[in-house]
Amino acid sequence: MTLRTLMQAGPAKANELFTRLAETSDGALKTRERLFAELKAELELHADLEEQHLFPVLRKHVEMKELVVGAAKDNKELRGKLAELDAQAKNDETFLAKISELKKAFRQHARDETKELLSAVQKALSEEQVQGIAEKMETGLADAEQARHDQVADRRATARQEREQAELRSQQDETADRERQERAEAQARQEEEMEQERQAVARRTREAALQTVQAVVRTAEVAGESTRQVARSTAEGAQRVATASAAAPTTGFLFWDVMLGMSGLQPSRSVSSRNAGASHADRTDTRASGGEQVIPLAEEVLTVGTQKVSTGVTSVRRYVVETPVERHVTLVRERVVVERRRPVTDKVSGEMLTELTVEVTETDEIPVVGKAMRLKEEIVVRTERTEHVETVRDTVRRDEVEIEHADARRPARLRAAVRG
Repeated sequence: MTLRTLMQAGPAKANELFTRLAETSDGALKTRERLFAELKAELELHADLEEQHLFPVLRKHVEMKELVVGAAKDNKELRGKLAELDAQAKNDETFLAKISELKKAFRQHARDETKELLSAVQKALSEEQVQGIAEKMETGLADAEQARHDQVADRRATARQEREQAELRSQQDETADRERQERAEAQARQEEEMEQERQAVARRTREAALQTVQAVVRTAEVAGESTRQVARSTAEGAQRVATASAAAPTTGFLFWDVMLGMSGLQPSRSVSSRNAGASHADRTDTRASGGEQVIPLAEEVLTVGTQKVSTGVTSVRRYVVETPVERHVTLVRERVVVERRRPVTDKVSGEMLTELTVEVTETDEIPVVGKAMRLKEEIVVRTERTEHVETVRDTVRRDEVEIEHADARRPARLRAAVRG
């Protein structure tokens, strides 16, 4: 590529960017910022190539110093305007007007370079020197282009990595939300089961207490009924004794009344006068039928029930633990190597002496981190029921009867009289 072609390629691309930038609206802020960044990079690259490769050679010639000073001044003014526009808001009303002024100044600068500077270079320098400058500028242009490609590739890789990380974070958040929801549902189910268990325990406790109360009431009713029957029997016996005593004939003397059986006492009565006059109702018969007296005997029966009580609550909680891990990964980096070598043969093959551009993409591998979830183990929570026998000891009461015969306490003379 010739020096003229190189010096004209930069202004041509810059003019295209100027045109595209002027067609943007104030609402297309992102597009305007991107186009201005490309324009700024292109103009600064054009000035840098001139100052690095062209101006040092021209300064060696006295007749070129004035042109070099003017061109360097134009580049300085160009950088100043670019910095001013870079600091200005891209949706400002005066932005496009300043871009138009910059475009006019740059076109004039390009025309001056083509008309004066390039012509002076071709007159002052040899063809080899011009070609050397062109090759250096072409190399610098290729390096800058490669750097732009690398930046674009890095931005794309960064954007892709950010998207992947955002997706991974979103998946992790969804998984965490789902786990929290499952934990909440499990806890709610556990609380509901515990509440049902407590209600069942309370219900069984109430039923056992009610059964105990009913058994006590029935025992009390039986004892009360027995007491009432004894009282009635005592009253009836006393009434019969009184009636018999009133109706029986007497002699007026207690001894002869007793000896002759005129005191109203019947030998078939089994309860002594001492027991008949006692205040306790349980020593009297309940009913008499034709000379029989019945004394009921009661006893207590031990009733043992069961009641379920809570002995404690076992809580199983799942929580998340973060553990740092590390992995070693081998990354591959591809870089372009450019070298000059002597051809194997001097025979020309293919198209030659034409412009040719070869682009080779350099690549880097970067680690991409992902996480997968797997089931490690399961925790089973259940209740296990066992049975055991426990001995309950208590005391119960019952009624007993003591029988005393009246003949054993009667005097011997009285017994003989009765037998006679």
